Amino acid sequence: MSRRPASASPSHRAERVGESVRHALADVLARGDVPDPELARWPVTVIEVKMTPDLKTARALIVPLGGKNGKEALAALNAQRKAIRHVVAQRINMKFAPELKFVLDEGFTQRLRIDTLLRSPAVARDLASPEEKDEDEAP
Repeated sequence: MSRRPASASPSHRAERVGESVRHALADVLARGDVPDPELARWPVTVIEVKMTPDLKTARALIVPLGGKNGKEALAALNAQRKAIRHVVAQRINMKFAPELKFVLDEGFTQRLRIDTLLRSPAVARDLASPEEKDEDEAP
């Protein structure tokens, strides 16, 4: 049996399982199935779940709503990690429930910053076609 190189993309099965875990995790967090008032204070969006090749660990990329208080939301999730894993395990059809690791998705803030830059007036001026520039300069 051949081994996959370390740089290979995840298998189709790992992607399917990750998507299944993401749906279950998002549902658990949205419904408040883990009774913790601290967790309820920090609503989050589950962007993606990446599975290890052996499907034993799931790394959930999260973004707090509004993009603020990420560290507090991450601390609340990590405090209830075992309880969340138990509830997620009941919703997915797997022999073993994966260990959950929560990580802030830094890509979201970077995409938001780039989008803000692209919408700035200076960039819009630079991207305008030559005809539009001539019309803007006309008296």
